[in-house]
Amino acid sequence: MSLQYVQGKPMFTNTDKVPKQYNYLTKNIETDVIIVGGGVTGSILGYYFSKHNINTVILEKNRIAHCSTAVTTSLLQYELDDKLNNLIEATTMKDAIRSYRLGIEALSEIDNFIKEYENSCDYSVKDTLLYTSKKIEIKEIYEEYRLRSENGFDVAFIDEENNPFSFDVKAGVYCNNGGAQFDPYKYTHQLLGVACENGLRVYENTEVLKVNYDNNGVMVETSYGYSVRGKIIIVATGYNTELFTKRNFGTKTTTFNIATKPINNFSGWHNRVLIRDNGDPYNYLRTTGDNRIIMGGEDINFVPDIFNEKAAMEKYNILEQRLKSMFKDIPDIEVEYKYCGAFASTKDNLGFLGPDPDNSKLWYCLGYGANGILFAILGGKMLSNLYLGIPNEDLKLFKIDRFYN
Repeated sequence: MSLQYVQGKPMFTNTDKVPKQYNYLTKNIETDVIIVGGGVTGSILGYYFSKHNINTVILEKNRIAHCSTAVTTSLLQYELDDKLNNLIEATTMKDAIRSYRLGIEALSEIDNFIKEYENSCDYSVKDTLLYTSKKIEIKEIYEEYRLRSENGFDVAFIDEENNPFSFDVKAGVYCNNGGAQFDPYKYTHQLLGVACENGLRVYENTEVLKVNYDNNGVMVETSYGYSVRGKIIIVATGYNTELFTKRNFGTKTTTFNIATKPINNFSGWHNRVLIRDNGDPYNYLRTTGDNRIIMGGEDINFVPDIFNEKAAMEKYNILEQRLKSMFKDIPDIEVEYKYCGAFASTKDNLGFLGPDPDNSKLWYCLGYGANGILFAILGGKMLSNLYLGIPNEDLKLFKIDRFYN
């Protein structure tokens, strides 16, 4: 991936072994569906399309799962970046609630996959916490709790009287089984392993240089001079969409992550829940299967082709000090990995799934926002059915042109 999208030393690709290397394309081939992008989104699509016996090819310009997938924290929650009351500025309360429910459905899809194919990616179901340490924000956090509770979500309200954490919580929404976590690198490779058994073909180190559309479908030209012809092409390239469209899909920022060395205990971290504060930008925290802590946030405006190393180090230091301040009872916190990557957000916190309104052969699966992986799950499920002629009413929430007249 180009310089501006990923920087530093991502934890997952540096602690995991490469389970499989895929060939680069060495001949002209044909397929039904061309997926561009071999990260977690592309692998999810490949799994669902191959599950439906649809002839599918993935083309990845670098190594599988080594770009944006390497820097995702995979902190999976059904809730969106903004609270429900804030979302109605860009959507309706009905659609916002539906988005939450779709997040739960996506979490169930992951759980079902793990149960069917075993847990090879450090997957675990998690409770989640959205909290504030500011008295002035108590009312808005309580309102989020009230709306979720009244709409049937399994939540509890936390305040100073019943706070089970070691850090200051003035108000919090505690969601029982409201999220999950896994190792995104292992998950990507596990998905591809299953999908390849179903007929998926995967090529890494194979960059798509040009896309040509005609009456019969689409043909892409790759970096070694070979081509792939298909009926449709699906963009699963994350934030790098310039080859396919001039459309500006979201607001890009750079987000920063730190990961610690394994620690001995998690004193003050109730149930090792997934944590997100109510800041803007917010901080988020999770633990890992090998007892590390990942903390991220401190987003800054995204600047193409420029990486400010000094600013990055300042952000890493802020995250480290904040982590140690939150968990004073954990004495052995030592940061081992520091890395950052592009992040894109939208007005309604949702990604983009479906065909381009001006080109029926060009489809998108762009999981923008904090729930990108869950949106990709929904995309894999709904888009593979759409290809088979089975539309889903929920796709309207993710329409490609919903912010354009």
